[in-house]
Amino acid sequence: MRDSTDFWFKLDQLVATSNLKIDRPKGTSHPRYPLFVYPLDYGYLENTRSGDGDDIDVWIGSLSSKTVTAVICSVDLEKRDTEIKILLGCTSGENQAILNIHNTGSQSAILLVRK
Repeated sequence: MRDSTDFWFKLDQLVATSNLKIDRPKGTSHPRYPLFVYPLDYGYLENTRSGDGDDIDVWIGSLSSKTVTAVICSVDLEKRDTEIKILLGCTSGENQAILNIHNTGSQSAILLVRK
């Protein structure tokens, strides 16, 4: 049985070998839900695939080291999909804020934190 370090190592490799695009900077409104303002930079890893068929989503926190600190696993009954979101350089408070965002409406999520 493998331990979790292999999982985190492979996520690190995926991030390191991908181009990160920030398409929703901190403080901007969501394009379809203008009342939602992004509390952190939000983007994606180009040329990757998530459960919704789009690129893998990434939240970027305030820590200077932009390593993978956690992962959000979410399910959305309205969209009928599941996906992961990678958290880079996020503090424990930022992790919780992001988790709260993904636990609204038809969405439910859990947080996996790197030890």
